[in-house]
Amino acid sequence: MDMKQFIWNARVYYEDTDAGGVVYHARYLAFFERARTEMLRQLDISQQKLLQEGIAFVVKKMDISYHFPARLDDMLTIKTNAEQVRKASIIFKQTILNQNNQVISTADVLIACVNITKMKPCGLPKLLVLEFI
Repeated sequence: MDMKQFIWNARVYYEDTDAGGVVYHARYLAFFERARTEMLRQLDISQQKLLQEGIAFVVKKMDISYHFPARLDDMLTIKTNAEQVRKASIIFKQTILNQNNQVISTADVLIACVNITKMKPCGLPKLLVLEFI
């Protein structure tokens, strides 16, 4: 299945770093999350509208690797690919690169679609599935 790639850029701010100017490990999670959110915006999919319909996306599993430190003022590129679309979940492959095109971090992220009233898995919105096939 040929999946689309989504690209989002982010600057490393002082708040993202430790005293040495190196990005704190947990901040990479925020960069990955924001990239997935911006991907949905680019697809014109409103998470607020989905929430009103009782649908939310939750991270079920994440496997993250750190390859090289990002630093204060770096310009990062976050690439997001939907690797596998299932009935109620999507597996994303995400990569963060710095301005020198050096791989900083990679993550495999399993996102589940849930009914927020029941907190049980539910089918992905058809609009979203159509974007990835």
